[in-house]
Amino acid sequence: MSMLEVKNLKKVYTTRFGGNKVTALSNVNFTVERGEYVAIMGESGSGKTTLLNILAALDKPTEGEVILEGDSLNKVNDKALAAFRRERLGFVFQEFNLLDNFSVRDNIYLPLVLAGQKHGEMAKKIDPIAKKLGIFELLEKYPYEISGGQKQRVAVARAIITKPDILLADEPTGALDSGSTDELLRLFRSINEEGQSILMVTHSVKAASTAGRVLFIKDGVVYHQLYRANMGTEEFYKKISDSLTALVGSGEQ
Repeated sequence: MSMLEVKNLKKVYTTRFGGNKVTALSNVNFTVERGEYVAIMGESGSGKTTLLNILAALDKPTEGEVILEGDSLNKVNDKALAAFRRERLGFVFQEFNLLDNFSVRDNIYLPLVLAGQKHGEMAKKIDPIAKKLGIFELLEKYPYEISGGQKQRVAVARAIITKPDILLADEPTGALDSGSTDELLRLFRSINEEGQSILMVTHSVKAASTAGRVLFIKDGVVYHQLYRANMGTEEFYKKISDSLTALVGSGEQ
């Protein structure tokens, strides 16, 4: 059984004014295996963000279902959704979403505090992660005192401290300079090599080229996919870039 199964996913929105129906996802199907690192790409408006919101249990599909480790998200009631997200999913966002009045340490602790863990248990978990991510010396600082790249590493630490089934990343390099982007992508490769499953939505060919597989979404469906297989990063980068060019070109004919 695959770790994540997305079956016949459809999402139709009704606009507030005029009541027009807009189809964001029309029939999305794919699976993610345990330990996979998958990137999702597509033009603006292709349905990437809608898909991520449904996978994150922040939105519900009109039809179809998402199954995580055998559990259908359709069957998780609203009351249990927050706990489900906190315990099963990790999130890394473009804008970091850190709390400025919390120290770095307390930002990382937050999902554990919400889960009711004791301070002693939390303290044991944070040091190895902070050392691995190169933020151990920053734990007593506040987000406004550290760089964008450091903030994103803090966000990664917060996302993985619960040992989630899958890490969902939404444009994680979007607010970073090139040096911080390289650092974050090395980090993603590293935590993936240790077994963490990652699903990343990105516009960046560079970011996608660090994944093991890339799904291309167009007009609300999975239009194409590429596997890294034995390709090096440069060769995979070129294949992704060529596929994106073809994807955009196919809509102009």
